[in-house]
Amino acid sequence: MTLAEYFSTHPRAALAFSGGVDSAYLLWAGKHYGCDLTAYYVHTAFQPEFEFRDAQRLAQEVGVPMVVVEADILSVPLAAANGPDRCYHCKTALFTKLWEYARRDGHTLLLDGTNASDDAGDRPGMRALRELAVESPLRLCGLTKADVRAASKEAGLFTWDKPAYACLATRIPTGRTITKEDLERVEKAEDALFSLGFTDFRVRLLADAARIQLPEGQWDRAAGQRREVLAALKPWFSAVTLDLETR
Repeated sequence: MTLAEYFSTHPRAALAFSGGVDSAYLLWAGKHYGCDLTAYYVHTAFQPEFEFRDAQRLAQEVGVPMVVVEADILSVPLAAANGPDRCYHCKTALFTKLWEYARRDGHTLLLDGTNASDDAGDRPGMRALRELAVESPLRLCGLTKADVRAASKEAGLFTWDKPAYACLATRIPTGRTITKEDLERVEKAEDALFSLGFTDFRVRLLADAARIQLPEGQWDRAAGQRREVLAALKPWFSAVTLDLETR
């Protein structure tokens, strides 16, 4: 099955839209193949502001209406507790809320951007999507991440080479309660590194210190800019370390 065939049989849908590579291409494809699509962006403390800006820009460029759904994810106890199943509880809460908005607007189909490269297995987040009857057209049509990037480039989407980005909650060690303050300092630290020219990295909490994970090709650059990196991150952390494991 192709996306053209999928959307020909599903002419109206709601899309859980993150502004990332996969949901961005799905947004474009739905519009391109004539689907009456509405994008729903869930705005939480787990999403950085640049993702929100990217989502707004892409929805405007493609010409699909975007509804912003505000969600207090830290008020979901099992999500904030940050146990091994955090992603399950988070996605259950957020997609339940998305369904409420989508049904309010008359939708009976909710889509997400999971692709065929994503390991379905028994991953907590995937389990939540199955339980809530969320469909993943990219996966159903066998489109891998590489396929999505190539098709996005051909379509002229600025997201085609956007680095993969996991939510800010993944920067907090499992078992450590997630707080707004910790999320904010991680986001500020990553914004600072991005402004210094680093890409495709993570800043993870290690006790009260920052553990920077960079692609190996950027290690020498980090060493050369050690003073700038320290000056940028020290306001929020007791120490700054570079993880020598490849990300």
